[in-house]
Amino acid sequence: MKNFLFAAAENDAIPKCKAGGMGDVVRDVPRQISERGDRTHVVVPSYGRLHQNGTFRTNLKFSLRGITYTAEIYEVPPKKIYENIHHYVIHHPEIQAGGIAHIYHDDPEEPFYTDAIKYFIFCTAVAEAIKQGVFGDLDVVHLHDWHSSLLLFLREYVAEYEALKPIRFVYSIHNLAIQGIRPFKDNYASLLNWFPTAPLDYNKLMDYRYQDCVNLMAVGIRLADAVHTVSPSYKADVMKPSTPPEFIGGEGLEIDLQQADEEGRLFGILNGCNYSNINVEASGNIYRNTIKSLFQWLQEESKKYKADFLAHTGEKIMEYVSNGKPKFIACSVARLTEQKFYFFKRSPEAFEAILEKLKTHDGIFMLLGTGAPEYEELFRKISYKYDNFIFTNGQSECLIDSMYQECDLYFMPSLFEPCGISQMLAMRNGNPCLVHHTGGLRDTVDHLQTGFAFDGGSYEEKIQSMLASFDLALDIFNNDKPRWKKMQTAAKRKRFTWKKSVDQYYEALYRL
Repeated sequence: MKNFLFAAAENDAIPKCKAGGMGDVVRDVPRQISERGDRTHVVVPSYGRLHQNGTFRTNLKFSLRGITYTAEIYEVPPKKIYENIHHYVIHHPEIQAGGIAHIYHDDPEEPFYTDAIKYFIFCTAVAEAIKQGVFGDLDVVHLHDWHSSLLLFLREYVAEYEALKPIRFVYSIHNLAIQGIRPFKDNYASLLNWFPTAPLDYNKLMDYRYQDCVNLMAVGIRLADAVHTVSPSYKADVMKPSTPPEFIGGEGLEIDLQQADEEGRLFGILNGCNYSNINVEASGNIYRNTIKSLFQWLQEESKKYKADFLAHTGEKIMEYVSNGKPKFIACSVARLTEQKFYFFKRSPEAFEAILEKLKTHDGIFMLLGTGAPEYEELFRKISYKYDNFIFTNGQSECLIDSMYQECDLYFMPSLFEPCGISQMLAMRNGNPCLVHHTGGLRDTVDHLQTGFAFDGGSYEEKIQSMLASFDLALDIFNNDKPRWKKMQTAAKRKRFTWKKSVDQYYEALYRL
């Protein structure tokens, strides 16, 4: 039996520990490992809250800032029990919950200041737990994004953690744009403040643009035994320099990624999707679930500032409760960020052209999400202007399930996409997708077979291609029903299974 440790910032196998797709991966891959008869331990920070229903295992004492820190490790109950999977959280008073999903902090003046501190403490506690044998004799440690890459720094530069050197360390990149850059010194959240005696190799740790800073994403890429991007096409993308907004590639780290590839350490393996034990909402509940969610949010103190808008959305939805379903529903579910909706933010007139086109076909566009204030404000403004744009400015699992089930076309115009799960979930329900031809979207949606793709050599060409693809989708839906049905069937038959992905993990990443 092989023994694995997953260390990450998120784990959706336990309640209230997910902000994005990383949480899904950290939930699903250990389950697949369990089915093979191997053992997995998954550890995340407690964020001051996740340890409360846990069972105390042991204290972890270690040195930081020249003083002794004591953290506690708890084993916590999962949402669903699987054989040979154990879930843990690290608790320390300085590992606090942030404002984003009660996980991440947003420090506008000094990015990553608070998160760097809490993940420094978390990673050192995990290293100490490995050294003490809390997880047994490990064959593989699988790290996810910059939040856990400090374990590689500890393995390389801190003498107390020599015990980590024989273990194979794998590093998965979920979001290359967020790199965890902090100063080497002269700052409370600097590397030398927390590890004052470590003999640093500045060339191996530094950020190319800010050479007085450590780049923790780069640390993961440079020091891991295997580096993993979450789709094959994204692997190809990140080895090229970014030329935004036309192309988002290596984000300044393409040289490191090229080197990892030349050394045989870089692998592109597509994320999987869950096709069993799915929570399915009853058909026809999309408007009821919208109203239910709106009433719930109207009672929350944190949503008071947009109560008028939530009421406005409810009024629009009642039209469809009273007067019947529109003939066509396009929808998107995503965090409102530059990555997901840059095209709509920079070219709102293109999005409005889509809404105008939908109006002539008795169609609506449903968007669910929260995120950057400027994106929320843009979509609220357009919602007041267009009756057929239903912007549900909140988060609701039951409504999301209804949207995936009942939409006709799933829209995913991501500027870049390492893998993407939304298009897989939409296709699982037999919904064709309209996507930007980039990263994992390129690997999962086939133009005119399971959906529609847009692209172009310039920004303007991409916008024109997006509008043309949308027109094509409407034309086939309205005028060629057999072809549309064929695309729905092909989308539903597509299978991106975790079994297939984890087969490749064992061979390429884990070398087992």
